[in-house]
Amino acid sequence: MNRLFTWGSAARIIALLIVSALIVIPLLATVLGGFKTSGELRVAPFGLPQVWRTEFYGEIFADPFFWRYLWNSLVISLVTVGLTLILGSMAAYAFAQVRFFGSQFLFSYLLLGLMFPFAAAIMPLFLIVRDFGLLDTPWGVILPQVGFGLAFSIMFFRTFFSQLPAELFEAARVDGCSYVGFYFRFTLPLSTPILATIAVFIFVQSWNNYLLPLIMLNDRSGYTWTLGAMDYRGEYTADWNRTLAFVSATLAPAVIFFLAAQKYIVAGLTGGAVKE
Repeated sequence: MNRLFTWGSAARIIALLIVSALIVIPLLATVLGGFKTSGELRVAPFGLPQVWRTEFYGEIFADPFFWRYLWNSLVISLVTVGLTLILGSMAAYAFAQVRFFGSQFLFSYLLLGLMFPFAAAIMPLFLIVRDFGLLDTPWGVILPQVGFGLAFSIMFFRTFFSQLPAELFEAARVDGCSYVGFYFRFTLPLSTPILATIAVFIFVQSWNNYLLPLIMLNDRSGYTWTLGAMDYRGEYTADWNRTLAFVSATLAPAVIFFLAAQKYIVAGLTGGAVKE
């Protein structure tokens, strides 16, 4: 009789609990830190607050710049996700379904973007964005993010599209469906899991991006939330309770977006087959 409990399963559970604790405990400490005074944060950063002070969160929500930062981040992230999904899926569809000279070389060339860290290209990016007159505009952040996200998205999309049954495409061609028609009528509707998976990865990456907005944005009205967190840091001191409250409030949209697409993420990462 097979035993339900094994040392291997116990080791996996312990490992998962440790990894979960490493993620949950800092998040919990961040949320609770917004209810503490500066003295409590120094004495017991991971403990419960002695008195739950809501004025720090109240100041954050009452600040009009907080909502401005949140709106700027949301617009930049959503436009980045939309452009990345459209361009990445179209390019990957061409690599997966269309045979043309140099396709493999071009695909390998695009994947080279995964080998270079984002920070290594920050100076050339700044010069290009400046020459195009996009400094202090959302497009100065959106377009570089789309460019660096294409290699990742094309790789995932191409793998998924390559697994679509060839018979499906042949039947569509017999009915007079073109490559473009097949892309919109069949490929995209069947690709909901991978679309959601890539959308979440790109959204979270854009939402948490700090270096690129720091370089491209100088006007406070155009700041994202990652730059807005600096409002509570002075030259010699920092209001850590307000900073933690600010970070907790701005992490909520990314968490909600992730939870809403969680089932599609699992299907996109573990799936890849088309039900017949």
